[in-house]
Amino acid sequence: MFFKLAWRNIWRNKRRTLITISAISFAVICSIFMQSINRGSHEVMIDNMVRFHTGHLQIQDFRYLDESSLDNSFFFDEDFVQELMDADHRIQLIISRIETFMLAGNEHSTRGALLLGILPEKENQFNRIRDHLVEGHFFERDEVGVVVGRGLSQRLNLSLGDQLLLMGQGRFGISANALYPIVGVIDHPLRDMNDQIVYLPLHEAQEFLSAPSHITKALVALETDRHTQLVANSLESALESEELLVYRWPELMPELLQLLEFDLVGAYFLSAVLYIVIGFGLFGTILTMTLERLREFGVLLSVGLQRSGLGAILFIEVVLMGLLGVSLGIALSWIILLYFYYRPIELTGEMAQTVIDMGWEPVLPMSFAWDQFYTQGLIVFFISMGVAIFPLIKVKRLNILEASRR
Repeated sequence: MFFKLAWRNIWRNKRRTLITISAISFAVICSIFMQSINRGSHEVMIDNMVRFHTGHLQIQDFRYLDESSLDNSFFFDEDFVQELMDADHRIQLIISRIETFMLAGNEHSTRGALLLGILPEKENQFNRIRDHLVEGHFFERDEVGVVVGRGLSQRLNLSLGDQLLLMGQGRFGISANALYPIVGVIDHPLRDMNDQIVYLPLHEAQEFLSAPSHITKALVALETDRHTQLVANSLESALESEELLVYRWPELMPELLQLLEFDLVGAYFLSAVLYIVIGFGLFGTILTMTLERLREFGVLLSVGLQRSGLGAILFIEVVLMGLLGVSLGIALSWIILLYFYYRPIELTGEMAQTVIDMGWEPVLPMSFAWDQFYTQGLIVFFISMGVAIFPLIKVKRLNILEASRR
């Protein structure tokens, strides 16, 4: 009975109800939209780091994290790849890399460089590295040649066809010096990598570094990072060697996580301000609605309706309007974010150039994570429930005679 009365009451004054529902819907849309922009930029940053640097999971020798030396590489072959793939069905790809720092130079000068031996097919399957080529081509598996970052090529004043000198040490301190032709130049999406990266075919890099069939890290690619911990547990159980450890990407990027946490402080502050504005806006709507109906409340109480019953009806009214407003807001937010997810807002001017210099596309990325819809909807809904306390208090303290004479 109370539910039926509440439903009829909210539609007796359609204008007032629609204003309240619109206010709640607008609040939901604003909160979800702001959350989506914030999370979208974080997701792009993390996705770039995962795909080009750490992988969702990474397998290393237990000494390598503290001492990133070729001496701490480990044996890796196709049988080992199959063993890892069989450990968990959620593993999509295993990417093998051998990595070391060397000097890269021309006839007159040298620069510090990060040499990365890779399998080009698997690397491209994981992070679409070929899409970032600006000159030349990406070497094939058995081709002898290097692909360098555009920043490094500009520093050394080298271009396609020139010889790149690599000097350093291989495994167990063996001298490693060679000349390789530059077959491609890449505009790496990670800005720091663009100024130092040198790609070499994995087999050639292993021979050059005196580390045949050895790699320094094996990256594990998953469909989603939500399964990271579960797959890590499966790999730890499958690996029989005590010398190999499985690391999750947050363990390999603590500085990035600290940066994101610091950025979230500002986002939380803006969210709090937004929620305060939302709360006062809803309070003003509910306040107006309550004061307009004081005479109605007085009449109902004077004919025998209990205060508790009237309070229950008013509370159900606010709950119904809150549910309608939140549902409408989530539905509209889904449509709006779907549009901007496939057609993101393009940045222009100095802001666009700043974003390009950081290695990102000059757009505002939107997150389409499903949890942000219901979390923001719940927050706004509970704000409306808090505002609903006011009419309950007003009914409890209402003077029947004064209200009936209004």
